[in-house]
Amino acid sequence: MVAMSAPDLKERVVRYARELGFDLVRIASAEPLTRDGEAARERVHRGYMDGMAWYTEERVRRASDPQELLPGARSFIAVALSYLPPEDDGDETSGEPEGTVARYARWPDYHGVMKERLRALEQQLSKYVGRAVRTRVFVDDSALLERAVAERAGIGWFGKNTNILTPTHGSWVFLGYVLTDLALEPDEPLKKSCGECTLCIPACPTGAIVAPYVLDARRCISYLTIENRGPVPRDLRPLVGDMVFGCDICQEVCPVNIDVPAAVETELGRTGFSSLELIPLLSISQEEFSVRFRSSPIKRAKRVGLQRNACVALGNIGDRRAVPALGRALGESEEPLVRGHAAWALGRLGGSEATVLLEGALGREEDAEVREEIEAALGARERV
Repeated sequence: MVAMSAPDLKERVVRYARELGFDLVRIASAEPLTRDGEAARERVHRGYMDGMAWYTEERVRRASDPQELLPGARSFIAVALSYLPPEDDGDETSGEPEGTVARYARWPDYHGVMKERLRALEQQLSKYVGRAVRTRVFVDDSALLERAVAERAGIGWFGKNTNILTPTHGSWVFLGYVLTDLALEPDEPLKKSCGECTLCIPACPTGAIVAPYVLDARRCISYLTIENRGPVPRDLRPLVGDMVFGCDICQEVCPVNIDVPAAVETELGRTGFSSLELIPLLSISQEEFSVRFRSSPIKRAKRVGLQRNACVALGNIGDRRAVPALGRALGESEEPLVRGHAAWALGRLGGSEATVLLEGALGREEDAEVREEIEAALGARERV
């Protein structure tokens, strides 16, 4: 095999990655991510990552040092894939109470498709240079400060909402990486920023963006409805609105996301989950949940988490047709988390039927935390 020059190798790598279907392809060096590692450790110290037990200082240390992730690493191949659905995308409304789903969850789980393509790219690297190339693939599920790499590579720049903003596809992108021991010429970071714009900060209903570029994950609706395994804090529940999986608000108000093209992706397919009917979720079985969401990111919330989210959304929507179903969830669910949030929703909806259901449940309930939720819901009724 004739030796390939460094520029030719980079050109071949980028071209092949685009042939695999990625919308953006850039190269970054594998130097330590020192600045971003320090910022991430500060977030841990301030408690902004509390609730995610896996997000530790040790993880941040490894995530900011590519040599820990792949000894001998020299370059990142950074890619982005647009996921913005077409404007006319969405389910036909049924007239029943529905909860909103983040746009990225309207596709099947992207991890499999992204990894399959990146592994194809891995294999091609060895063919290009005629030797076994050391590599490691990352798609949002390993210890790596992924957005820091995207910024370094010039995929985009950090928005004040902490998302990566690309010039061509806004922040509606999935990110992926191949870390390799190949020396590829790095691209320059973009000379762009949000400037004076701060629209995303006041737009966040729960105040999760506590300062430009600083997110308190404990208040983020995406965390509360997906990663959170416990109760949604009572003071935040009214602010969650009808969101049942994730949140796009800070992206929707971002000027960079105006008039960007919809994804042309075909291999990802579609789930059709632009919204979810809420009342049926209260009684969905584990088997039904596993079948319905087996290919969807929504499975990350777990069945109990999704039922909890449905209770919160129903309480906020205010449709009293949900009262009987919430009453059944309060009286029959095996999960205290669901019973407690059903009680809160009934308290929000109010009325004599909800009061009777709450009072009846209080006489039977043995879980102390659920009893507290019921008593708080009845108290809320008395103050109305």
